[in-house]
Amino acid sequence: MTGGNKKLHVAGASDVKKNKPKVLKSSDQSPHSKNGASSKSNVATTKNHKIGSLYSGVGVVTISIVSWFVYQGYLETRVNSPLTENKVVFPTSHDFPERYWGSFRPGVYFGMKSRDAHSLLAGLMWFMPDIAAAGNLNLRHLCDQGDNLEQYGWREHDGRNFGVQVIIDKFIQLETSFITKLGGNHGGDWTARIHVEPRMKELVGQQVTLFFYLTLDDNGKGLLQPIRMIDNMDMTGIDTNQSAKFLGLSAVHGHTERLGDFRVSFHHSDQNSIVHTAFLSTTVASPNLVKDALQSGLRLMEDKRTKERHISLAGVLFPKEDTLKQPNFVVHQVTGKLPLQLEVVYESNSFAERETMLRGETYDTLLQKYRKEFRNQFESKFHLQKKGFSDEEQDFAVSAMSNLIGGIGYFYGSSKVQSVHNKEPVPYWNAPLYTAVPSRSFFPRGFLWDEGFHNLIISQWDREISFDIMAHWFDLMNVEGWIPREQILGSEARARVPDEFVVQRNNQGNPPTFFLVLDAMFKNRPVRDISTLELEQLNDMWPRLVSWYNWFNTSLHGPEPGSYYWRGRDTASVRELNPKSLSSGLDDYPRASHPTPDERHLDLRCWITLAAKVMASIADIIGRDGRKYHEAFVFLSDNKLLNAQHWSPTAKRYADFGLHSSNVTLRRPKSNPGQPKPDKIRVVLEEPTLRYVDDTFGYVNLFPLIIEILQPDSPQLGQLLLDLRSPNLLWTKYGLRSLSKTSPLYNKRNTEHDPPYWRGPIWINVNYLVVRALHHYSTVEGPHQTRATLLYNELRENLIANIFREYKRTGYIWEQYNDASGAGQGCRPFTGWSTLVLLLMSETYA
Repeated sequence: MTGGNKKLHVAGASDVKKNKPKVLKSSDQSPHSKNGASSKSNVATTKNHKIGSLYSGVGVVTISIVSWFVYQGYLETRVNSPLTENKVVFPTSHDFPERYWGSFRPGVYFGMKSRDAHSLLAGLMWFMPDIAAAGNLNLRHLCDQGDNLEQYGWREHDGRNFGVQVIIDKFIQLETSFITKLGGNHGGDWTARIHVEPRMKELVGQQVTLFFYLTLDDNGKGLLQPIRMIDNMDMTGIDTNQSAKFLGLSAVHGHTERLGDFRVSFHHSDQNSIVHTAFLSTTVASPNLVKDALQSGLRLMEDKRTKERHISLAGVLFPKEDTLKQPNFVVHQVTGKLPLQLEVVYESNSFAERETMLRGETYDTLLQKYRKEFRNQFESKFHLQKKGFSDEEQDFAVSAMSNLIGGIGYFYGSSKVQSVHNKEPVPYWNAPLYTAVPSRSFFPRGFLWDEGFHNLIISQWDREISFDIMAHWFDLMNVEGWIPREQILGSEARARVPDEFVVQRNNQGNPPTFFLVLDAMFKNRPVRDISTLELEQLNDMWPRLVSWYNWFNTSLHGPEPGSYYWRGRDTASVRELNPKSLSSGLDDYPRASHPTPDERHLDLRCWITLAAKVMASIADIIGRDGRKYHEAFVFLSDNKLLNAQHWSPTAKRYADFGLHSSNVTLRRPKSNPGQPKPDKIRVVLEEPTLRYVDDTFGYVNLFPLIIEILQPDSPQLGQLLLDLRSPNLLWTKYGLRSLSKTSPLYNKRNTEHDPPYWRGPIWINVNYLVVRALHHYSTVEGPHQTRATLLYNELRENLIANIFREYKRTGYIWEQYNDASGAGQGCRPFTGWSTLVLLLMSETYA
């Protein structure tokens, strides 16, 4: 029950006391009760009193029933009722004109959109006609691991003015770049350039087809009017045999409420390389269907004059029943010989003072200016050249950060949520989200605990962007103080997520990693060095930070003071070797074998300790009363209490506590002949007992070190550092594995269909936190300082070397790394928290 419900309960008890009915005593009876008439009257009165009492009782029951239903209705609505505090996000995206337009569509190889709820969307698709297989064009659009591109990603991206991306396909290399330019009243102009080169000399002259499209985001309303090339050209003197070149678009004129009037024009650098142009003007139900709509609009056409055949868009294409014939999906096609270049210029009609169109040499000059400024700024913030890293290593680090920044998206829509009081999922309110994403190919959407790690990097690059991202996330908080941990907003995001993962449940909340960001941003900074804008933003954020902290502290508390446990583990699971704790972020990491409310989760306790510390610090900065947060931090960071609740004297390690058996396995039940084999189920070979989960050693056991709450002279710290370096436990020459080789579930499947995830592979986010903690203990005096220093240097070097080596070998930064070989594995590119390698290189920990 939440704090709000407790208050209601207390108020109700008080009201009952105040309205307690008076009990009549014998002395209060009527003086006329002695005579007979009075007795008859008393009988009638008694009868009437009984009838009245009956009606009164029925009334009380009726009121109680109605009250129960009203209260249940109230509980049902809490999950999707927004917190009533003022929003933290600025009311309009135009307050950040430099970031109004951008590459805010991380799930496509290249796309542009504005930071509006119903934005104009621009995007790119391509294929090679000469190499297309029968029935399969290999049309590229969404970032997809199945495309098996050799490499793709942003080489430079500043999050404001420009980006340069290289995409290495099987036979061609594309460079996609863009520049935004301020001006007018509707977000200014932008230009995108797509330059395609053959990867082999023998491919020069081969054909490539580019499709550049415009559409509207979900429920977007506006006008798109295609302007054909041939309508805008003087055809005098042009060879009619070459007319197929001019079947495409010269421009699209458009209008939306937020953008006003605008014009998008298409420019080809070398007309002699153009073989064919075409266009498509049609309608599409939602943005996630644009690829299907484009493919449906393709035809095999023959030029009547040249007899050449082209895979071509069909032009105007509307269903017969569509009488309006107003397109919301317009595509320009250009097919040309390699090398090929297309420039797309977006111009706002309110930009009256424009001197020249942003293309050609004007584009080249401005792009070079931005790239030079970007490189200088990068070195001033991260000092990699000064630290002696090679040019190749610096380029790698620049690309890593650019991919994170270039992966920032802008989404709008509502989540599907559910509480224990709702029989079915209900929609959250519609809201925007400006956020980075873990992986453009596999996770092109917002994840709450990932975003804290992302912003450890982003805040070092651009504090304004980081504050804006956090503001958007905190505005997604409901009245309970809960934030849905995975944000699947809009049709494009929803289309890529299986139904079983869409619903978010309000008893599950990811680790509060934004406290890591706020700690890093303001730790050791005197108030006089904090800008007025930052102080205003912290003040605006404070009520939501209070609600968030309260949600963790009250909703996830354990059976005794100072204990906490993650909700959401499946107590009835029969197929899982160890029921997952998805809300912890560590998914299949082994916990107590039998989930119960008696569990004590070490990592969660440490996260809340960090939260209390940061809340106290922010309160001091902005002049709020932070005494209770300071007291909570002192209580939770007390090493004696920590040891009493989580130190296993037998195993000599910190551990979870719960109902646990070390002897569980997966076995397949017997089946009758001819019947399909049933799934394996869990078999418990030894009865569980309440105990420390100390047969397991891995990332969770390190959290008192990670959050830096151990005293420098702590014997437990010494033991942790000793265990950290053991190759039989976590240490490898590539980084720390997530689960020790001695743990019963090391590299074990959780079901026969689920491979191990956090049961051995090396994860960069936790490794970074360990390196950061080792750096801290290497700088404070104590008996373990020297060991901490040695471990810090060796672990940092191992991580950097392996991530860079795998990047050179594969072209990608990976989700995780194999603990036996160091090979990248999982999804790619994973330029979310694996980008923390940059902070390892720059030794940035605060």
